[in-house]
Amino acid sequence: MDQWQQGVTVDLEITDLSSSGDGLGRWQERVVFVPNTVPGDLVRARLVQAKPTFGRAKVRQLLTASPERVRAACIVADKCGGCQWQSVGYSAQLGAKQQQVVDAFTRIGGFDRPNVLPILAADAPLGYRNKATYPLGRSPEGQVKAGYFRQGSHKLVNLNQCPVQDERLNPLLAEVKRDIQARGWSIYNESKHQGRLRHLALRVGRRTGQQLLTLVSTAPNLKDIELQAQEWRDRYPDLVGVCVNLNPDKTNAIFGSETLVIDGVPYIEEIFAKLRFSIHATTFFQVNTEQAERVLQVILDELQLTGSETIVDAYCGVGTLTLPLAQRAKRCMGLEVQPEAVAQGLANAGLNGIDNVEFRAGDVGALLPVAVESLTDTPDIVILDPPRKGCDRTVLDALIEIRPPRIVYMSCDPATLARDLKILRDQGGYALTKAQPADFFPQTPHVECVAFLVA
Repeated sequence: MDQWQQGVTVDLEITDLSSSGDGLGRWQERVVFVPNTVPGDLVRARLVQAKPTFGRAKVRQLLTASPERVRAACIVADKCGGCQWQSVGYSAQLGAKQQQVVDAFTRIGGFDRPNVLPILAADAPLGYRNKATYPLGRSPEGQVKAGYFRQGSHKLVNLNQCPVQDERLNPLLAEVKRDIQARGWSIYNESKHQGRLRHLALRVGRRTGQQLLTLVSTAPNLKDIELQAQEWRDRYPDLVGVCVNLNPDKTNAIFGSETLVIDGVPYIEEIFAKLRFSIHATTFFQVNTEQAERVLQVILDELQLTGSETIVDAYCGVGTLTLPLAQRAKRCMGLEVQPEAVAQGLANAGLNGIDNVEFRAGDVGALLPVAVESLTDTPDIVILDPPRKGCDRTVLDALIEIRPPRIVYMSCDPATLARDLKILRDQGGYALTKAQPADFFPQTPHVECVAFLVA
């Protein structure tokens, strides 16, 4: 008799980790996703969803703990949705991420035995994040809270420290909440679209130690914000700026389009690849500085630039890859949809005395053919580092038409990476030479990967 139905309790051996972070078990030839489990666990779980080919379950009892199960570094790890794998030993995390990339390339990309190199482990699996953005809320007693949402919910888990963020940010997380409480500033209520403060955003320069504090608010006029900003800068010597970002819209986006400088400067400076970068509150910059540098070195080692190359860096951001590459190439052109990032890229080029690079703002798919036309020759190399959703089809079509000899594709989502590589292979004739995964996000299921293609 088939007992596959919601509410049934089953005993499962967890054998794998999914790309969503859940443990995977099998029962009656169906895959069961079980959050907060580790490969090797034997659990008693209750089915909360029973689809024809798969199910989801919640642990009722841990019958036998896996040898890969470790004590979480965070006391609220079982509640907070910020990172799911704190109970998973680091070697098991790395193995799961390696397999995630291989599976995406074979199942989605259709690559036969792809050359996926061993994943680059992080030297620091904790305390690595150079940025944290916390939603704000209130407890039933009216106390200001900051933290992350429970997985799959909008219930805020209050944090006073976070083991994956740079430990220099922990005092600000704990103490700024108390100051907001004392000032009596209102907290935004998402369902009612009322109140002011929505998020607390913190950044730190891993190499410089400079810190930036930004409050995301629906309106600018927070009472005595100037006095409070001065107090914060007096209290925290490395705090170089206090800002208020304005986001009055009904949206899930964290930041709005305007940022006000309350005290100090609106950016930190960071050293990356021996270059100095100016990073604003809303700037995209890799959250793991050290791992990003390691992947940059992988790219440089593979490309073996001679100084004669022309490079186009699509989705270039503030020039994180563009500028180190420009130092070793004849010419670099960065393309980016956000005008603010382009302005910062130009400023960073000037900051480092790099004059063989230009940046253009606009839709990358539309810009790419126009940018290439302006060059004397077809670019030798095109760099891709798109958002999680991958490249727009217009970008892939433009690449197939332009046909640069080499493409370097950096991605934080193996599934969309494999999808796009399949298109470039099947319709553009590109061959995948190798892929290098890297762990930019320890304690989470996310994995970065850079793939190298030749025409």
